Order: sequence, then structure tokens, then C-alpha cells
Amino acid sequence: MDKATPKDGFQANRDRAAPLLAKLKSDGIGHMIGGKTVPSVSGQTFETKSPVDGAVLASVARGTAEDIDRAATAAATAFKSWRDMPAAARKKLLHRVADAIEDNADDIAVLECIDTGQAHRFMAKAAIRAAENFRFFADKCGEARDGLNTPSEEHWNISTRVPIGPVGVITPWNTPFMLSTWKIAPALAAGCTVVHKPAEWSPVTADLLAKLAKQAGLPDGVLNTVHGMGEEAGKALTEHPAIKAIGFVGESATGSAIMAQGAPTLKRVHFELGGKNPVIVFDDADLDRALDAVVFMIYSLNGERCTSSSRLLVQENIAEKFIEKLTARVKALKVGHPLDPATEIGPLIHERHLAKVCSYFDVAKKDGATIAAGGKPHDGPGGGHYVQPTLVTGAHARMRVAQEEVFGPFLTVIPFKDEKDAIEIANGVQYGLTGYVWTGDMGRALRVADALEAGMIWLNSENVRHLPTPFGGMKASGIGRDGGDYSFDFYMETKHVSLARGTHKIQRLGV
Repeated sequence: MDKATPKDGFQANRDRAAPLLAKLKSDGIGHMIGGKTVPSVSGQTFETKSPVDGAVLASVARGTAEDIDRAATAAATAFKSWRDMPAAARKKLLHRVADAIEDNADDIAVLECIDTGQAHRFMAKAAIRAAENFRFFADKCGEARDGLNTPSEEHWNISTRVPIGPVGVITPWNTPFMLSTWKIAPALAAGCTVVHKPAEWSPVTADLLAKLAKQAGLPDGVLNTVHGMGEEAGKALTEHPAIKAIGFVGESATGSAIMAQGAPTLKRVHFELGGKNPVIVFDDADLDRALDAVVFMIYSLNGERCTSSSRLLVQENIAEKFIEKLTARVKALKVGHPLDPATEIGPLIHERHLAKVCSYFDVAKKDGATIAAGGKPHDGPGGGHYVQPTLVTGAHARMRVAQEEVFGPFLTVIPFKDEKDAIEIANGVQYGLTGYVWTGDMGRALRVADALEAGMIWLNSENVRHLPTPFGGMKASGIGRDGGDYSFDFYMETKHVSLARGTHKIQRLGV
């Protein structure tokens, strides 16, 4: 049989999407509260539209404080039985959720493409990664309560961990399905119950995740999903007294607002926020591999990723040739329909976000930089929110395009002189999420990694995620770490228990 062509794959993806979209539009999207799909108490809804062509995908329940209260109450009611369920039983249920995700991975991928504009080549993998998140944390259920034994002379001192209680999870619109599981899976594995507030711009697969979890046998009230606006449902979630912690992925300004909203109830917070991440290319690097990584880490996922390397710091003596090759690669990137397997960049999530990204074209020019490629909206199929992949050269570290997070397929190039100069430029922003270093000198690589103000560093590599490792940033890029045992540090309380040997002297008073 002949191998399918990209065109055949495009049609296959469209054929798969058609009945799913028809059902979605017919059924609409409600909240999942206490194991039931319900409308908002107010009866209010909002429309979610595709960035591909502006078509209405569904009418979505618009949650308010009343709906959040119902969900938080359901989560609180379910908490004790979920907390006390044997770890082996929780593990089995979370593996069943992973099975359900894998069984529906193709549907998840095409729905995510239509809902967010992300290219299918990336979303197909994102659905599988979501299942891996559930499997990884399912397998850790048995060790979630593990602590330390720290004996002293007269006591055995042990620590253990207990789930903190019902938690709120607020997730973003870029790769929403995978990022939702990245937060929800460890919370459930820890023994917490969850109220999930997805981004209003991408509600479709969050609704599907809640339904798949219920079908897999997750008890009612363990995972609740309330849709709505951040200033309504999101604010109510961060302020609700039954919610003990908030895990949030999104913009730094929103993280600051959530911290203030949660302060009266002393909520624990975990923030994965913005980034203006540097990729530093020294003259002794493997330049071909570095070029591949530079292009991938800013132009994949439409540049709408917190870990994108949106600043290229390239050593002066190789800058001209490197930029020449980079420019050619950027101009060759394929912008197109997200369901087309050949597409590398799809439409941006929303018309407001498109306007934001496009506003930086004028910012770059006013700063005195040069737009070497792109710099315009793109006339893509369906007439959606397409933009040309953009490369800005002739920049220096103080320009707005070198300081502010654009969150699109937009790369700013800044030449540097030497190691000291590179570190100074790299650290000269408010963010500190990731850094990428390319050099053949491992001593220098380690020195730079140690000096960079970032929570995650990759040396001679693009971002390759390993689930047990800590994920998170410094400065305005966040608070706390996800991944492996680090996730349990957030979703659980550490408890110290001291066992006396019965031999120590106790002071006697009042004798």
C-alpha cells in the first residue's frame, strides 16, 4: 500500500474532526460538578470560536461565584474518601484515565488544533504526553506520603506527607490539554480533589478531559471543571475558603493578582508564569544543531509557549553567517491550516492575541531594529488569526522587543562579545524561566549555567522534558516547582511525628 501523503493526512484529520465538531456544537459545553454535566446557575453562556476561521465551536456555560461554590463544595465533600482511598486503588483509577486519553488521543489532537490553532504535528504528541503525565503520577501514588527518618539521641523523628485538601487549578490556552494534566494528575495522585478552571479561549478539551475521567471511573466530585472568565470564575476560585491551594499557569500579571486574591485565606500558590528566555550560541558550538534548536524553540507551537527561546544571543564573530542561515530557515517555515500535517505554524489563539503580537512589529521599528523576516499578518486558509513567523535583527538588550514577552513566532537577535557580556544580557530581564546554552567548552557551559538567573537550563539541547525533574522559574517567571516529587511538595503538607524512647529526662515543675 502506498504511504499516505500529507494531503491525504490533512483530509483524514478533517474527516475525523467533522463529526466531533458537529456534536460539540449541538451539545455545547457545561460544567462538570459532582460528576454531573450542568449549566451555570445564572444560565449565562459564552461562545468559543475557532482561530482558524472564526466559526463558533460551541456555546459554553459561563461560570460565576455560585458555580465555583458548588464545585468547591463537591470537591470538599469528595476529599475525605479520595484521600483515604488506598494508594493502589488511586493508582489503578489514574491509569484508567491515562488509558482513556490514549484511546481518544486522535480526537483530542484534532479538537485541540481547531480550538487553539496549534499545528497537528505537535498536538498529536501533546495528547500522548498527557497520558504519560497521568501514568507517571499514577505510579507515584504509593510513595506520595513518603518522608524521612531523622533519629536523634532520645527520639525517632519521622516525617510524612498528607494531601492539603481541595485545590484549584487554573490552566492556560496554549497546549491546554497536556498542561491541564500536568497540574491535575499530581494533585489527584497526592490525594487532593480538584476544581479546574480552564482558559476561556480554549475550553473544548478541558470538557473532554472531565468526561474521560468520569468514564474511567473517577469518583464524583474528585475532578470538577468550571468554565468562565478569569475575573469571574477564576477570581471566585482563588478566593473560595474551601480551596486550600491554587496552581496557575499563565501571565505574570495574572499570577500577581491571584496571589493578592488568595492572601485573605492564606492560600498556597504555585505559579508558572511568563518568560523571555535566552538561547546563547557561542562561536565554538555545533552551529548546525544550534540552528535547528533555535528555530524549533521559538517557532514550534506558534511561539505560544512559556519556555520558548525568544531571545537569540549569538557571539559577534559568527553572528552574520548564523543570522543569514537563520533568516533563510524562518522564511521557509510553512504557515497553514493546523490540521495539515505539513503545517509548522498555525493561526494564533485569538484576535486579541494576534493584535498584540502584530503590535510588536511597529515596536521593533520604533526601537530601531530590523525586521529581517515576517513582520506582517498572514493570509492563511479560513482567514483566521495567522501571522508571518518574524525575525528581528539589529537589536540591543534594552529594546522592548528584547525585554517584553511577545508570546508568538517572534525572535529577537542580540549579538554579544564574550561570556561575561552574554550572561549580563541574558539576566537583564524581569523573567527567569529557562536558558539554553550552546558551546563546545563544557567548562564554560557549566559556568554560564551556574550564572544564569533561570529555573531550568539546557546545555547543547532544546527543551527536552524529563518528568521527574523540577520545572519552574525564578523572578517574574514563577514560584515553586512541578515535576516528580516536587509536585507533591506543593499538593501535600509535611507532617513531623516524634516517637520518644521513654528514656529522656522531662523537667518537673510545680513539685
